[in-house]
Amino acid sequence: MFGGFGHAARKSDNTKYYGVLGVPKSASADELKKAYKKAAIKNHPDKGGDPEKFKELGQAYEVLSDPEKREIYDEYGEDGLKEGAGGGSTSHNPFDLFETFLNPRYRSHVRRQKQGEDVVHTLKVSLEDLYNGTTKKLSLSRNILCTKCKGKGSKSGNSGRCYGCQGTGMKITTRSIGLGMIQQMQHICPECQGSGEVISERDKCPPCKGKKITQEKKVMDVHVEKGMEHGEKILFEGQADEAPDTITGDIVFVLQLKEHAKFKRKFDDLYVEHTLNLTEALCGFQFALTHLDGRQLLVKSNPGEVIKPGQSKAINDEGMPHHQRPFIKGKLYIHFNVEFPDSGILSPHQSQMLQTVLDPRHSKKLTDMELDKCEETTLHDVNIEDEMRRKPRQQYREAYDEDDEDDEESMPRVQCAQQ
Repeated sequence: MFGGFGHAARKSDNTKYYGVLGVPKSASADELKKAYKKAAIKNHPDKGGDPEKFKELGQAYEVLSDPEKREIYDEYGEDGLKEGAGGGSTSHNPFDLFETFLNPRYRSHVRRQKQGEDVVHTLKVSLEDLYNGTTKKLSLSRNILCTKCKGKGSKSGNSGRCYGCQGTGMKITTRSIGLGMIQQMQHICPECQGSGEVISERDKCPPCKGKKITQEKKVMDVHVEKGMEHGEKILFEGQADEAPDTITGDIVFVLQLKEHAKFKRKFDDLYVEHTLNLTEALCGFQFALTHLDGRQLLVKSNPGEVIKPGQSKAINDEGMPHHQRPFIKGKLYIHFNVEFPDSGILSPHQSQMLQTVLDPRHSKKLTDMELDKCEETTLHDVNIEDEMRRKPRQQYREAYDEDDEDDEESMPRVQCAQQ
């Protein structure tokens, strides 16, 4: 690729820039970025840093952050840059470079890059996943800059300016709308599809066919940590679709909790319901509760304890783990329902014995005089939910009937004359 100037380039030091940034030659783009940011902030002249050192950092990062320049530098050193690609000394103001690094929207003569869009995916997880932590392997496809042409789209690395739009990417057409008025319309140039440049068919890069990007399939390990919550985001910086002159966006996974059949979660606490029969509620109970990690918890009442309908108990340190502090856990709340036996299960003799045990003083009975003053009633079995739903319909019918009566009263009465 660099044969055009390789014969003239002398082999020179190709480690200096790495030393300036304090990174190995194998450093990734992210490692270069972090090293430059840390050193540039430390050596910024506004904070009392060394101006020459600040300039060297800008020069080193400008070269090593550009894949093409870095390849030339790794092969031929600074001399290769001077002879082959120009820019052995940074062509940008180091202050502009630093501002652009911190804020891509910074307006200067440095060529600005667009901010790529983030890609958001929903990741369904179970309550067990959030309690125990897990790793999900996901296969995704994304656009990447063509590795053959490094996102240039051409074999030579060059592209010509589109003559249809003069490199602007947009075309303006005019049309007459009558009475001497002209309407201007702006639209994307059809010849370059808005890029402002064209590549000849002969010079197009074969793998990407001049489109500058190719498809990549990637398997991502998404680590769901213990204690994470519904709606929490897991971020993969700079892993979204790549595009020329664009800062790559992030891939964002948003956790979506699936409803659990037994447990409910509220912050770091867990809630579960358990039904006791009347004997267990009065005489004591014990049962095994299977937790979210498979452990069997023995839950039992204290001797002589009576559990009332709707009563709740708590077990400390058996709730959800705190995120990033998984050894600290919330509470596990158990809400008890009490199931009563059906009518007729007790004989009159058993009922009297049970009454003697439950209330040795016997229940208060009305005197004959008090009974004479009472009107006897009959209790009927009902479903209260059905009754409540029936009420609105009944009220509507009554209101309708009242309207009919009002109409009848307002109409004049007409008697037929007998012949």
